[in-house]
Amino acid sequence: MNWYNVGKIVNTHGIRGEVRVISSTDFPEERYAVGNKLSLFRDGKSPLVLTVASHRQHKNFDLLTFEGYLTIEMVQEFRDGILKVSENQLSDLEGDEYYFHEILGCTVFGLDGQEIGVVTDILQTGANDVWTVTPTKGKAHYIPYIEDVVKEIDVDEKKIVIDVLDGLLS
Repeated sequence: MNWYNVGKIVNTHGIRGEVRVISSTDFPEERYAVGNKLSLFRDGKSPLVLTVASHRQHKNFDLLTFEGYLTIEMVQEFRDGILKVSENQLSDLEGDEYYFHEILGCTVFGLDGQEIGVVTDILQTGANDVWTVTPTKGKAHYIPYIEDVVKEIDVDEKKIVIDVLDGLLS
């Protein structure tokens, strides 16, 4: 079974079992919904299934509590753990929506067929996502995921075609 990262627990928050999570999911409102199950992966330990009891945002973090974990002492060992969901927990997306794991690793080409590089990271800016595209030589390019630029995405072939607008790759 494949597992997909949704966040990393970086610290505790307060004394009532709340943890700080740096989110890596494109759907935090869905993943961290009350009652949702997340699996916690820690070094050398088998995954622990946790049920979300509460979720709120604070600064750049998602703050979560889990059912049955009511104190700071109970969640301290969760620090540096990775929260994941299994492939059966993924929901179907609309036609022009993709999961991060589907985009990461795709090779990006210009309309002329010239290879530009591979998507190595996705930055969430608020307005639109920006893909870090790393060529085999040289500096990374930052490609906005907008209709004017991204023309074709084939996740099965791991191929993306973009319109290289003036100044985009400089």
